[in-house]
Amino acid sequence: MQLEGVYSVLPTPFDSSGNLDDDSLRRVIDLFIGAGVNGVTALGVTGEVARLDDSERRHVLDVVTSHVNGRIGVVAGTTAEGTRTCVGYSRHAKDAGATAVMVSPPRMLELNSDAVVRHFHTLADAVDVEIVVQDYPPVSGYAMEPSLLARIAKEIPRARTIKLEDPPTPFKTARILERADGMEIRIFGGLGGVFLLEELLAGATGAMTGFAFPEVLVEIVTLFRAGRVDDAAEAFYRGVPLMRFEFQEGIGMAIRKEVLHRRGALASPATRPPAAQLDTTTREALDRVLAWTKVKR
Repeated sequence: MQLEGVYSVLPTPFDSSGNLDDDSLRRVIDLFIGAGVNGVTALGVTGEVARLDDSERRHVLDVVTSHVNGRIGVVAGTTAEGTRTCVGYSRHAKDAGATAVMVSPPRMLELNSDAVVRHFHTLADAVDVEIVVQDYPPVSGYAMEPSLLARIAKEIPRARTIKLEDPPTPFKTARILERADGMEIRIFGGLGGVFLLEELLAGATGAMTGFAFPEVLVEIVTLFRAGRVDDAAEAFYRGVPLMRFEFQEGIGMAIRKEVLHRRGALASPATRPPAAQLDTTTREALDRVLAWTKVKR
């Protein structure tokens, strides 16, 4: 499976009691595949992975890979505070059938670029799997400079895909690619898709994010790749108000799950505590933005 195009980050569905809901997870996967995505990403930050225990995260990934059944790519989040734990998560992901793993630098005091490179070297040496390097400082506590991301790509051939979530992402995309020295470095934009058009213009390969209407992202990327940049821009500006509204810090996951509930994929829009819950004002605002953007539900 090629790491390109649109990879939708899966939510982790829960029932009203907070238990895993496998049937809803399968419906979300079917919805995303029907939207034309190239792959899905499980156990990402917006999949509430930090609120899953190890047995639950293994179960979720097993459900995802078995239901996808080779139809599209599967990326598994395997970030961990320790390199050994990250290797263990990544081995399970590969054994479960994941196409690639997504990894942020480990959290540690006085983390430096050499330690980051060693982390990815150790992972690549231990597990024969493609690595998506996730540049998301809120997770790692460490912002990777373009030169460091290019260095990782040069030294570790399996780590030549980047999920870039450190704004300004279009600017950073261009700076990384300037240092590629002829290598193919694939860069996915995240952040709910709110900078997707500008990221594509800067050389990004696509989007890896959990936006609840992935068909919008697929349309933008498809039009852009066909050279229809103005049409891609029109699709982007038509959808970006909803992307912006959904990608609100602190409450975005609750909004995303509410939308997927309304689309019939999630039986319940429940998030696990201490995640935020939607209030009446936010629900009414969601109604307005859905009506204004006229997206098909």
